[in-house]
Amino acid sequence: MVDGPIRILVPTGSLGAGALEEEVRYGIAQGAHAIATDAGSTDSGAAYLALGISKNNKGSVKRDLAILMKAGAEAGIPVIVGTSGQAGGDKNLDWTRDIALEVAAELGLSPRIALLYSEQDKATLKTLNGQGKITPLAPLGPLDDATIDACDHIVAAMGPEPYMAALRGGADVILGGRTTDTAVLACFALLHGAPVGPAWHAGKVAECGAQCTVYRDRGSGVLISIGQDGFEVEPLTMNNRCDPESVSAHMLYENSDPFRLTEPGGVLDVTAAIYTPIDDRTVKVIGSVWEPKPYTMKLEGAAASRYQTVMLIGIQDPDVLGRIDEFHDKMLGALYHRVHSTIGEAAGDFHISLRMYGWNAVSGDRPPEGTPAPREIGVLFVATADSQEMASQIAKACNPYFFHFPLSMDKELPSYGFAFTPADIDRGPVYEFKLNHVVHIDDPMELVRTEWIDLRKVEAA
Repeated sequence: MVDGPIRILVPTGSLGAGALEEEVRYGIAQGAHAIATDAGSTDSGAAYLALGISKNNKGSVKRDLAILMKAGAEAGIPVIVGTSGQAGGDKNLDWTRDIALEVAAELGLSPRIALLYSEQDKATLKTLNGQGKITPLAPLGPLDDATIDACDHIVAAMGPEPYMAALRGGADVILGGRTTDTAVLACFALLHGAPVGPAWHAGKVAECGAQCTVYRDRGSGVLISIGQDGFEVEPLTMNNRCDPESVSAHMLYENSDPFRLTEPGGVLDVTAAIYTPIDDRTVKVIGSVWEPKPYTMKLEGAAASRYQTVMLIGIQDPDVLGRIDEFHDKMLGALYHRVHSTIGEAAGDFHISLRMYGWNAVSGDRPPEGTPAPREIGVLFVATADSQEMASQIAKACNPYFFHFPLSMDKELPSYGFAFTPADIDRGPVYEFKLNHVVHIDDPMELVRTEWIDLRKVEAA
């Protein structure tokens, strides 16, 4: 057990985003008992799970790990990393493991490393599904075996229990597969007897590092201190501060309900939470409540789907800018006609979209009548087909119309500004998430595999 508040140093919102040595030194000096950080999420789409790669480059992840592992070794405190390698699949975790081993060798460190794997065997999931232990989240329906088979990789988001077990086993460094961001930061405090509600709430507030501060561009991390009556949060840099608004607002990050957050084994309820500044930099929170629920783990499955080719133009033609919706509809119709007339049935079940950047590309909604014309727009052409060759052929067939389509047939043929040459760019496969389900389990360790690398024993040998 830890005497007094349990202090967790959260150096950055995501491993590789830029931990700062001076901030880590400050957190250690304040008596941090552990260093914990998330390393990924689903934010950037399904490709990172399907391919088993990270969106962060190796150099930035290695730099952060070197700072954290060196500080942890010098202070004698554990370094805890969740959702390794962006997506938390086995390949993502192994990539991070190899970087950690490089860091250890270069710094002369000999940590005991725990690897927590949460990628799932398809046969196991089919068995659990057949037992009725996998249920859908909206808007999906019941899971079938074909969907499981279609996934390239499937992970289950871990709670804190595998990390707590690794800490009990003497881990100096823990590299976890897919895990809820909050669990990574709450695990040490929960292991050492912190009240459950404040531990989870502190983890939620700190999951993105300095994003819960007033000046989010000042510094990278925060320090959370969890005591028996609540928790405190402060920035790791002295020229930043937290206030009740910046701290309370983070409950809305990636969460539709500002008061309730579902996690493995329960729901965090902050309806009665009170946020109070205790000095000009630090906020104290009391009143966080944990409601135990049956244990579930979120399943994420990703796979490659069909193929795409893209083209991009910029338009400043005042006639087009004054009639963008009409231009979109006429061009799209002409492009479909072009493919049907030149490629025909061989094109298969293809799809073309035109995304009007500067107008409505993000929402897809038609702007209200009377919306002023933009100064210019960028038009992204996206062809989707069953093969890369066909997506490319569709783009080539559409090329003349896309770059020269006239809004008014009685005027000279226009030429729009193309961004690249060759104009068509093959994107490769489209990656998508195929699962939005939870698996109900009795044992939080049931779907987790733990492996150990003890560099102390390797060194001794």
